[in-house]
Amino acid sequence: ICKLAHVKINGQEIDEKIIARIQGMIDEDPGLSRVQLSRRICEERKWRSRNGRLKEVSCRTGLLKLHRRGAIQLPEVAPFPARGRKTSKGIKAGCQAEAEVDGELKELQPVEVIRIDSRDSAESGIWNNLMEQYHYLGAGPLCGSQVRYLIRSRKYGWLGGLAFSAAAWKVKARDEWIGWSNEGRQEQLNQIVNNSRFLILPHVRVPHLASHVLGLALRRLRSDWRGRYGYEPSLVETFIEAGRFAGTCYRAANFVEVGNTQGRGRQDRRNQRGLPVKRILVYAWSGQTRQQLCRTDAARKGLAPVQAPKGWAENEFGKARIPDERLRKRLQTIARDLYARPQAQIPEACQSRAKTKAAYRFFDHPETGMEILLEPHNQATRQRIVEHNIVLAVQDTTSLNYTAHPAAQDLGPISAHKDGAMGLLLHNTMAFSLEGTPLGLLDVQCWARDAKEFGKHHQREHRQIEQKESFKWLKSFQQVADAQRQCPHTMLVSVGDREADIYELFELALQDVRGPKLLVRAEYDRLLADGQGHVWPKVANEPVAATQDLQVPRRGTQPSRMAHLEIRFATVMLKPPKRKAQLPPLKMYAILAEELHAPSDVKPLRWMLLTTCDVHNADSAIEKISWYRLRWGIEVYHRTLKSGCKIEERQLGSADRIETCLAIDMVVAWRIFHLAKLGREVPNIPCTVFFEEHEWKALHTHITKTPVPPAEPPTLRDAMRMVATLGGFLGRTGDGEPGATTLWRGLQYLDGIAAMWRYMADRYAPHLISSSVSREPTYG
Repeated sequence: ICKLAHVKINGQEIDEKIIARIQGMIDEDPGLSRVQLSRRICEERKWRSRNGRLKEVSCRTGLLKLHRRGAIQLPEVAPFPARGRKTSKGIKAGCQAEAEVDGELKELQPVEVIRIDSRDSAESGIWNNLMEQYHYLGAGPLCGSQVRYLIRSRKYGWLGGLAFSAAAWKVKARDEWIGWSNEGRQEQLNQIVNNSRFLILPHVRVPHLASHVLGLALRRLRSDWRGRYGYEPSLVETFIEAGRFAGTCYRAANFVEVGNTQGRGRQDRRNQRGLPVKRILVYAWSGQTRQQLCRTDAARKGLAPVQAPKGWAENEFGKARIPDERLRKRLQTIARDLYARPQAQIPEACQSRAKTKAAYRFFDHPETGMEILLEPHNQATRQRIVEHNIVLAVQDTTSLNYTAHPAAQDLGPISAHKDGAMGLLLHNTMAFSLEGTPLGLLDVQCWARDAKEFGKHHQREHRQIEQKESFKWLKSFQQVADAQRQCPHTMLVSVGDREADIYELFELALQDVRGPKLLVRAEYDRLLADGQGHVWPKVANEPVAATQDLQVPRRGTQPSRMAHLEIRFATVMLKPPKRKAQLPPLKMYAILAEELHAPSDVKPLRWMLLTTCDVHNADSAIEKISWYRLRWGIEVYHRTLKSGCKIEERQLGSADRIETCLAIDMVVAWRIFHLAKLGREVPNIPCTVFFEEHEWKALHTHITKTPVPPAEPPTLRDAMRMVATLGGFLGRTGDGEPGATTLWRGLQYLDGIAAMWRYMADRYAPHLISSSVSREPTYG
């Protein structure tokens, strides 16, 4: 009797009916080869990969398992004519006769990784030759799916090569790190690729070259893999032989070590363990990679959805990766206290000596860093994103001035003068709906400038983008790209001001057609390819496509006004800057919006927008202008953060403690801003989405001066206007809807009013409180 358990072909269990059909094919055509058989089976059962190709290799692997178990009798293996590898006799010329190459990395630039598209190409021959001569494992064989690259310097020629191929079938330490079951590994293994070859030629001795090349390869590998195989991998693994290599370049490229192999290879079926032990290193493109790789295990176990959080603080902070449950509860308590009194100092917000001391201990704890605290909010933000078709991910930088706290440590200069203001820099990416409602933070970067680097601005042109402060824009875009992969049915658009006019950012945005789009305001009048002149004159000479009125918000002493714009657009091919000639020309869409008849004391609006979104008509150009207009939302958020939460008045002694407190304040500021916007977007929903029962009843009683609250809660709009009234909002005909400023002022008063009302109701009128009242808000 043949045991067929765990035999799958292309992820499907093989039953007796399928086996009978396969054996029937073999019996009907005795001359059928194994290749022809696998192709016929794939065609009949429609087994295709995501790129549409027949899954013949997987099919042959499954057939071989059935053959070895006696379930079928495969045809004899047909002799296969040997095919020699193509080599290149011109390799040594390409390497300049193996001349020694040393010095600094910038002297080799531009360095590029070149994908090999065909095994019959000249590049494939060069790659094989290099590996056979210089790599201790030789050129192959490489297993399964694969993408190979050559490394080249335009100045020095070939520098080495890389290969990424199918992952190891079963590795105990790797699988335990991921959290895989045996079934989960079989179903998700194709999400891992193996960096099976990496070679820098021995005569090339340039510090940081190897990690730089790894970075270049990893940035393009996912899109190259998708182009060839129809999907993007999630994880890269590599194995480093202990005693032969240190693996320094991998660690510099953000690989992490997860354990050791057991000395077995792919063909060690008898468990002889005759190979050297190797260290296992992995690189994940996303912080959620392990959860994604385990999703089929979770589905198989029928895991019920996590119970809905009791309140907003638990929704935004409850899943923080803090091992001590007490610290997680303390985090939520601090968040609720700061939200109740957003402008108060820590002791005033905490309301007791014990809670104040606990808060300071929390800020000083080594496991409560900014990134850890914001991770659950980031995931909650992504859950809100999937509810929208288009979401704008707006980036902006602001400075936090702590000059008034000279005792604070680890701060840096934030002004243009060496002895000027001291503090921290904060670069945020906030997700907005097209209605302008803030959905949450996708990326936060906070740092202090090194005072020793002050005055070296003139050297920046000779640095790689990764070594510049402007890399913050690319780093944030990568986080938006990660969110895009988790929200494939939502189009994410990264939006930036003139500081984001960075050629490397444009290139990054165009690498992946399925990635997020980019929309930035142009700072430079860039050259066009093929000698076509400059961007600004080209677009300015286009005919007017449309006119549009745009409401310009108040800025400083300038009142709000209605701007009348003329709109032009064009498709442009940008030429790379002179110092970045190694980069390719880039196709972008340019939109010019110019204000007509502006007031004499106001500088007219003149926006040149560059975008990767298609712009083929006036409507699409107007749409992109309306998107960019929503960029002002992040400036409102930063004002809420500074003025509403008073973050620059926090006296915490060091940059680390400030960042921990800042992580909480940032979510509090988002929630206040979100409340203001949501009240305008969906004004008629019940206010219980944001307010607890005792809060809205106390609010209504206080404002209307009636002792008995209504049986039904007021609408969110009405409740917001009541809160804003506490903060000074008058509600006159021309006042519009309340903003974040009056809301945060009103929330401080509401906390005291609600506490007193609850005490009095508990003591003298318990019938006014529902038995099911929660002590936490129910809105996530």
